[in-house]
Amino acid sequence: MDETKFISGRIVERLDVSDDLAVFRIAPDEECHFTPGQFATLGLPSADGKLVERAYSIASSPLEKHLEFFIELVPEGRLTPSLFLLNMGDRVFIRRKFSGRFTLDEGAIVHLMAATVTGVAPYLSILRTRATLLRRSASEAAERVNRFLVVHGASRSQELGIYRVELETLAREFAFITYVPTVSRFSEDAEWMGEVGRVEDVLRKHADKLMSGSPDSVVAAYLCGHPQMIENARGILARCRVPSERIHEEKYFTVKSPR
Repeated sequence: MDETKFISGRIVERLDVSDDLAVFRIAPDEECHFTPGQFATLGLPSADGKLVERAYSIASSPLEKHLEFFIELVPEGRLTPSLFLLNMGDRVFIRRKFSGRFTLDEGAIVHLMAATVTGVAPYLSILRTRATLLRRSASEAAERVNRFLVVHGASRSQELGIYRVELETLAREFAFITYVPTVSRFSEDAEWMGEVGRVEDVLRKHADKLMSGSPDSVVAAYLCGHPQMIENARGILARCRVPSERIHEEKYFTVKSPR
């Protein structure tokens, strides 16, 4: 391993959302620089001494001192089973180069953001950054024309994690943010009183409302998470006349075609 390409980081907090979902907060030994929406590559040494790496979207803002990740356990994965064995104080390697182009489309005014479970991470990074900057300036003037819709879906409400409360709080604080959590297996979630259905269907409902209120605005859409959601949402956005060049996507895995 070329150590000049990596930063060491220490886990300072771990929150288990469910058996297969966890939030990791990592304190890097050096200051990190990235653009909200980008991902970091984490690594751990394997039994044979080789470094096993995997890219994860960053949920934290670059204005925060810790790096935060919302990670789903993949039992057959090369890295997540080892990550889920780690606790506070344990160390991971972080590639110095942060990558990805799933960042805010600055040419747009209306931003439609759809995510399944952990796919909400890049939107958190974007909105946390904007919220922090606005609080520091004590003015919403820069955001008066921008509108953000975040549709965050999961099978059950527990899988929305700690971020449901955070995004609901941000939406109450800032009028330009609309947050819509939705649950697809609502029959297994008796206490859930919010939106029900798949992300792409709920996106259409709320996007129509937002776009009708800003008919002449440039619209950008962001799709992050499950590839089937991304494929379905692309079709819906095309019917809503969102230009294909303004539909941005980040797939978290690839669905294999049946043989």
